Parts: sequence; structure tokens; C-alpha cells
Amino acid sequence: MKPMIILTGPTAAGKTSLSIRLAKAVNGAIISADSMQIYKKMDIGTAKIMPEEMEGIDHYLVDELDPAEEFHVARFQEMAKAALEKIYEKGQIPIVVGGTGFYIQALLYDIQFTDTKTDEKYRQELKRTAEEKGNHYLHQKLAEVDPKSAEVIHENNVKRVIRALEYYKETGEPISKHNERERMRKSPYRFAYFVLTHERPVLYDRINVRVDQMLEQGLEEEVAALKKEGYDRNLVSMQGLGYKELLSYLDGEISFDEAVYRLKRDTRHFAKRQLTWFGREKDVIMIEKQSFKDDEAILDYMLKIIKDRGILC
Repeated sequence: MKPMIILTGPTAAGKTSLSIRLAKAVNGAIISADSMQIYKKMDIGTAKIMPEEMEGIDHYLVDELDPAEEFHVARFQEMAKAALEKIYEKGQIPIVVGGTGFYIQALLYDIQFTDTKTDEKYRQELKRTAEEKGNHYLHQKLAEVDPKSAEVIHENNVKRVIRALEYYKETGEPISKHNERERMRKSPYRFAYFVLTHERPVLYDRINVRVDQMLEQGLEEEVAALKKEGYDRNLVSMQGLGYKELLSYLDGEISFDEAVYRLKRDTRHFAKRQLTWFGREKDVIMIEKQSFKDDEAILDYMLKIIKDRGILC
């Protein structure tokens, strides 16, 4: 079984800096498991690691796609597997870093995705429902038939909401049940799965500070530039946190203060959903940052586990 290390956790937990130190310690290369950092031109709102911050560590699935391209779990799995092969060929250990739990699960357990027929008429009907009655209304329809999926899929992720409703119509069972079956699969990798987090109040404070920093760094200007280039809210990329709120402001729908309020609130809610997801995953090792003196102590703890599991000789 080939080795793999996973370092995940909610947004603003401090994964990026720790991942660099870990990669240096184990001769590792990093695969980003982030649904947004894959996009070019979207740096500030995604908290993307920049080349000068990588400290010579190879990074994959960062800054690779145009914002007009669609990025979803099946494409992530395909691209991540290709990156794994390159990393193994170099004799390095892959470190999967990011907060998109579904992506990590798909790669770690080599999940097979449903190959059900698409009812285009029903899909268009659901799209019209979202446009006419709002994302919340459509999300409530999902909650009625598949509450577990509704809990982990945000109402603004309309494509995933629609896919879950399509699956229910096609098969008569919730897609969450299918996902639970897939989660029982045995991983083909020898792995350590770390979840880095803080106490909730500390995490929420860090999120608020991060949003303020993004705005100081020019998030509004970044979104305005993308809008000027023709990237609109119909794109998966522009539904990301920070982008959809600032687009609403730039389109004159809400005030700047309201956009900032929504961004902080929705990011906190996103972090809460991430923690719920990771809390349900099997084989995870929770790392509560407040329980350690500093990052050095966390790194020592991780390395001991990695060695004990035979991932690092």
C-alpha cells in the first residue's frame, strides 16, 4: 500500500503553514484538496498559497484552471490521481491538504461515482425552480427527502443540490445513503488523516480577521477584475465564498457592509459544516491546536504517528 498523509480541517485553522513544515520533514509534495484554489486569477478570496510561500515544496492542483471551467469531485479525483503518480515517481510522500472533505474522501477511499442517466428535463425544471423561488427553497426540497445531504451541502451550491435531488428521483434513495456505502470502502493507501482545528470561538475570530485581511489585500478589486473579464455568478468558481458576496455588492444589490457581514457569517457557517463532516469521517486524528504549545509540538506529534504507521521509515 502506497503512503499518503492528509492534513485537513476548517478554513482558517492554519493548515498551510503547517503543511510546508510537514512536507520538509517527510520529503513530501502537496496536493491541494480545495475546490477554489485550483482557479487562476482567484488568489485573495481563496487564500491561495503563492509561489514565494511554497518554500520549494511542489504543489499540485493549485492555479491550474480558468475560472470558466467547471471543477467537481470527479475531476478532482482524476487530477489528484495523476498528481499522485508524479509524486510517487519522484520517491516523495503525497500530502493532501485542504478543507473540501468530499474531495479528500473520494481520493482516500477511491470512491466510485454514480453513473445514472441524466433526466435533462427534470434538471432544467430544478434550475428554473432555483431561479424563480430561490436557492433556499430548492435546498428545503432536498432537506425533505435527504436531510443528511442538506446538512453538508450549502444552499448556494445549486449544482450539488440539483445532483442530489436528481439521484433521489432516479434511484428512490438519498445520495447520502450511497455515499455512506462508499465510505465503508477500505482505503488502498497506508495513510494518516489529520484534522487541525481550534476551539470554536478562536476559530471564528480567526475567520473574521482573515476576511478583514482579504479586503485589505484587495479582494474587492480582484472580484471587480473578474467581473470585468466576463466571469459571472453562473460559474461554479464565482459561487465561492468572497466572490458571490462581493459580486452582489458590485451589482448594486447590497451594501458593502452587508457584503462583508454575509461573507464573515457564511464563512463561519462553512467552517461549522466542515467540522461536522470531519467529525463523521472514520480514521481521523483530531488535532486541537489549544492542546499543543506551538506548531513545532504539533509537527512532532504528527511525525510520531506517521512513523508508527510505517508511512515514514
